Amino acid sequence: MSEPSATNAVLIGDIRQLIDAARQRASSAVNAELTLLYWQVGRRIGREVLRGERAEYGRQVISSLSRQLTVEYGTGWSEQQLRHCLRFAETFPDEEILYAVRRELSWTHIRTLIYIDDPLKRDFYLEMSRMEGWSSRRLRERIDSMLFERSAISKQPEKTIGHELERLRATGQPSSDLLFKDPYVLDFLGLNDRYLEKDLEDAVLRELEQFLLELGAGFTFVARQKRIQIDDDDFYIDLLFYNRKLKRLVAVDFKLGNFRAEYKGQMELYLRWLSKHEREPGEESPLGIVLCAGKKQEQIELLELDRSGIHVAEYLTVLPPRETLEARLHQSIETARKRLEGREGGE
Repeated sequence: MSEPSATNAVLIGDIRQLIDAARQRASSAVNAELTLLYWQVGRRIGREVLRGERAEYGRQVISSLSRQLTVEYGTGWSEQQLRHCLRFAETFPDEEILYAVRRELSWTHIRTLIYIDDPLKRDFYLEMSRMEGWSSRRLRERIDSMLFERSAISKQPEKTIGHELERLRATGQPSSDLLFKDPYVLDFLGLNDRYLEKDLEDAVLRELEQFLLELGAGFTFVARQKRIQIDDDDFYIDLLFYNRKLKRLVAVDFKLGNFRAEYKGQMELYLRWLSKHEREPGEESPLGIVLCAGKKQEQIELLELDRSGIHVAEYLTVLPPRETLEARLHQSIETARKRLEGREGGE
């Protein structure tokens, strides 16, 4: 009697998978068609509005159209929805990009993205959403956390940002600057003003899932206090991760105080040892992240840490007011871009 029961369990499991897969395909197809419809509606409204010389004409067109469509098709065609459609068509005039976007992002994603005014910032969130498979809720959380402003890529010239995003779109492979951040927000660790490096590591391991989310796409935990032996000396890497997107080991070292120049030599030693003893065939060279309570920007620039595969960033265990963080990040971006432009101009 048990054999038919086991067979039935397998059978029902297989049929459930078929039904769930078909539902997912149907849902994706409906979303793609609706997204295309909204874009077409927005484009057609845009053409009509352009005929009028006054803004009032555009408002009248949308108001009248909303009333008529609601009578014929019911809810879902409010004035606000029609404005979303118009904004969508204006933001994504290129049909090739539209067809790529509608297959992978929901209308809720798109409705969030179209109200980001900065094109590079909008493209960053669009491509990261596609790569990491963010839900629309996660997308809003990332925007609220100022992920773009905290990313290493935001400190690069606009031309470089555009190139990196185009490369990600074409290959699906992100650069480390798209994934690495500065600062890292670790307010979820619940640390007070006084703690030791061990307390910081312990807190990270307790909240490892949250820490991995803050690190970004593709990170998996490998080891804590990874012991490496060189000659007769023992060294310990605070945390070791592997990133599937970058195909690299990533060593993370915590420092309670400000960045100091000698940290470069220490991290270089770790990375060279990892490259020699832990790097697998097909993997890229290991990278290092030095997380400090504060940075010494001129020292970091003179040491040319990026050429050694080392990223230095601050960490925040207490999140400052949004206005304070926003002003600080915008100043950091502006300063970094001016410095890079000055360096390029002097070459």
